[in-house]
Amino acid sequence: MQRPYYSLGDFLRERFGCRVIKIPVHAGFDCPNRDGRVGREGCSFCCNSSFSPALREPLRLLSDQIRAGKAAIKGSARHKFLVYFQSYTNTYAPLARLRALYDTALAEPDVVGLCIATRPDCVPAPVVDMLADYARQWHLWLELGLQSAHDRTLAVINRGHTRADFEDVVARSRDRGFYVCAHVILGLPGEGRREMLETADFLSSQAIQGVKIHHLQIIEGTPLAEMYRRGQAPPLELEQYLQLVCDFLERLRPDIIIHRLLGEVLDDGLLLAPRWGVGKAQIIGAIEQEMGSRISRRVSLGEDRCAAWGE
Repeated sequence: MQRPYYSLGDFLRERFGCRVIKIPVHAGFDCPNRDGRVGREGCSFCCNSSFSPALREPLRLLSDQIRAGKAAIKGSARHKFLVYFQSYTNTYAPLARLRALYDTALAEPDVVGLCIATRPDCVPAPVVDMLADYARQWHLWLELGLQSAHDRTLAVINRGHTRADFEDVVARSRDRGFYVCAHVILGLPGEGRREMLETADFLSSQAIQGVKIHHLQIIEGTPLAEMYRRGQAPPLELEQYLQLVCDFLERLRPDIIIHRLLGEVLDDGLLLAPRWGVGKAQIIGAIEQEMGSRISRRVSLGEDRCAAWGE
């Protein structure tokens, strides 16, 4: 069944002719919002170990992490893989170290490329040039943590970068051969529906190819948890999120590839809120059902698919 949005899985299958799976790894990077270059407290929502499986055990050799990730996947011999440099800021190191790590990952059998998660303020010109070099041979995604298009919100959550930082690196990455994905969080403190949909409009105006959508999750031990206890960070209800993420998708350009539709916490004991009591697959199914219903309603009124997507 065709999804009512362009998913990363569909895009990769079209490109490679088989299923392509991301293997998350932890390569030992730090973050400038933790080591003092930008700040020391980190982002108010950040708890990498809550979503990164590689951080839940002692740091292992990169090649060992990749092989273990492949071994855990049923039928892995039929698949290809993207190594996902996930934890913290994965361009925050000298070029020689970046090349050594990326080369190690790409040397593994059946690896066809990389996904590199980083901050918009940590992609200087030499890094963009290096990524362009890799993109001549490998499939490459640069994943930028924007979170919101509003500088006021970025200050509230202590991101330590601005919307302009994001615009700058996207402009410098244009036509360099690699793909750019923006990470966003819906439900950030102080943002209503209007502000969140303005982020969708902003992303549609940018030369990006992908968007990864998360819902705000309150993790124990983070500054956001204290804001939540003070009533300053109320989480979204499930029905609110279902409608909101569909509104968000409708505002995005239809060619934008959707990497994710909601956040996920691996350690349930760390999650304070929201607790929806519904599994990830059920939520994705509900989102797809709602999107399909919206498109069907609009088509029944005589509008074409482009109109249904807000074109």
